[in-house]
Amino acid sequence: MDPVIGLDVAKGESQVQAFLQRKETYKQSFKFTHDLLGLQTFHNFYQEVEKVSGQPPAVIFESTGHYHEPVLQFLEDKDIAYYLVNPVISFEARKTNLRQVKTDKADAFHLGELYYKEDLEIYQRKTNKALNLRLLTRQHSALTDSYVQIKLQFQVALDQVFPEYHCAFSDLYGKLSLNTLSNYPTAIDIHKVADEKLAEEMSQFGVRRSHAWFLDKAQQLKEAARRNPYQSQISHGQLVSLRMYIQMLFQYQEHLSELLTEINALSNSFEEYRLIQSVPGIGDKIAATILSEIGDINQFEHPKKLVAYAGLDPSVFESGKFKASINRITKRGSSRLRQTLYTAVQCGLAKGRNKKLIAFYDRKRNEGKPHKVALIACANKLVHWIYAMLKRQEVFVD
Repeated sequence: MDPVIGLDVAKGESQVQAFLQRKETYKQSFKFTHDLLGLQTFHNFYQEVEKVSGQPPAVIFESTGHYHEPVLQFLEDKDIAYYLVNPVISFEARKTNLRQVKTDKADAFHLGELYYKEDLEIYQRKTNKALNLRLLTRQHSALTDSYVQIKLQFQVALDQVFPEYHCAFSDLYGKLSLNTLSNYPTAIDIHKVADEKLAEEMSQFGVRRSHAWFLDKAQQLKEAARRNPYQSQISHGQLVSLRMYIQMLFQYQEHLSELLTEINALSNSFEEYRLIQSVPGIGDKIAATILSEIGDINQFEHPKKLVAYAGLDPSVFESGKFKASINRITKRGSSRLRQTLYTAVQCGLAKGRNKKLIAFYDRKRNEGKPHKVALIACANKLVHWIYAMLKRQEVFVD
């Protein structure tokens, strides 16, 4: 016998369907919750299947964000062999059936069938250090997206109170700018304070500049206040909103700084981190994200598999004598890795940083490839370089 247990994982619970062998189910499908009592119920059922079949069954389930983590951790603790399947694979497998039925019971059943149809590999869980790095980089990315939204909302609030303010500061979101705006949010407030006092107060915000520089900045603020279209009293609600966004910006900056410190400290414990950093255009944050998303390079037998994991492999469509000449990338792998590689390419091409990558980009452009197509080709090439570097433990040679 070749027993397997299919799990359709959802939020807080999983549907179970066991097979003793191909096309031979065992008992009725049931659900268990993702608490200690529910997991113990599942383990009792697992032992029952093992006793009936004479050998320990494998467990197969889809990767579902964070919902599957309690089950995965429990299986790890019990040393149970399991297969963590990409949802794309299980979705394509379900499409082979003539009747399209979408229920938890049907999904658990199809996962059990998938075990017998596909040549799957037992999932190799990343080390805790690698998992922590991936969690930190993803949290930093998510927080950065939220920070960008707050900055846009802050600009809207500022435009309703002091639209000329941005002319006085090159870094509108810097410590000096935000602290000054918090103390003097309107043109009226700027008019009331003397140049010397304004310069003296700005010098207390931790920016190392000369008194003449602060005095010049104070005069720029005075000029901006004179140009500002809102010279009458501003409504209290607008001021409350503006100050709220200033505080939120400070909080986001503090949290992002803490996360970046943690990411850099953890990344430096990986030898691969320094190898990826050797590629011109790849800085600390990009290197950490690439490392955390790839994980152990030995799980990829060929660079093309890593390319496919990043979703940068071209789709192929042929039918009869027709062969598509325009093939988009599949975008089926790690979207975060794909976006990071795209950013790494742009950084490498900027300011002539990566000469080897620039030469490859120019060659693709001379072949008539559009700009974005050439960028994707560069990202594909960069994956091959990173794969070779990590496999051979060698730094990049430009």
